Amino acid sequence: MTAESLRTLILVRHAKSAYPPGVADHERPLAARGEREAALAGAWVAERWTGIDRILCSTAERTRQTAAVAGLTAVPSAPVTYTDDIYDAYPDELEDLIRTVDPAERTVVLIGHAPGLPGLAEDLAGSGSDEAALSRMRSKFPTSAIAVLSVDGGWAEVGRGATTALVDFVVPRS
Repeated sequence: MTAESLRTLILVRHAKSAYPPGVADHERPLAARGEREAALAGAWVAERWTGIDRILCSTAERTRQTAAVAGLTAVPSAPVTYTDDIYDAYPDELEDLIRTVDPAERTVVLIGHAPGLPGLAEDLAGSGSDEAALSRMRSKFPTSAIAVLSVDGGWAEVGRGATTALVDFVVPRS
C-alpha cells in the first residue's frame, strides 16, 4: 500500500423521501425529515473530507436533492455526474460505474439507493474492515447512512483486485 494507490469511496444513501400520491418513484422528493437528514449527512462529510474530486449521483429527484441539501453540489473541486446508471442498479453495475472514474480522482462520493448501494458496501467490505462499522452496516443501512471505504489500488480494479475495506459507517441523524 502506497499513498499513491490509496483512494476513498464514500457511499451515501439518499435521505428520507416523501410519498406524494400520483408521483412516480423516480420523481419522489425528500420529505421534511429527509431535508434535515441530508443536511446532517453533508455536515458529517464536509467535516472529514475537503478534497472530494468527483460526485456520482443518481438522476432520481431524492438523490439530487440529497446532494444539494448536503452541500455536495457546491464543492468547487468536485464535479457532479448525474447518471441513470445508479437508479435501480445492482452492486456489480455500481462497481462497473466506479471502474470508469478517472484515476487522478482520489476521493469519490456516490449517492444512490437501496438495495444496490448497501449491497455494494457489503461486497467491498473486505479484510481489514472495521468490525464495529461492519456490524452496524449489516444491522441496517437506513436513509442518509454513509459508508466510507478505503481503496488500495486504482478505480479500474475495484471489485477485481483492489483491496477495499470499510473504514466507517455512520447514520448522522443518530
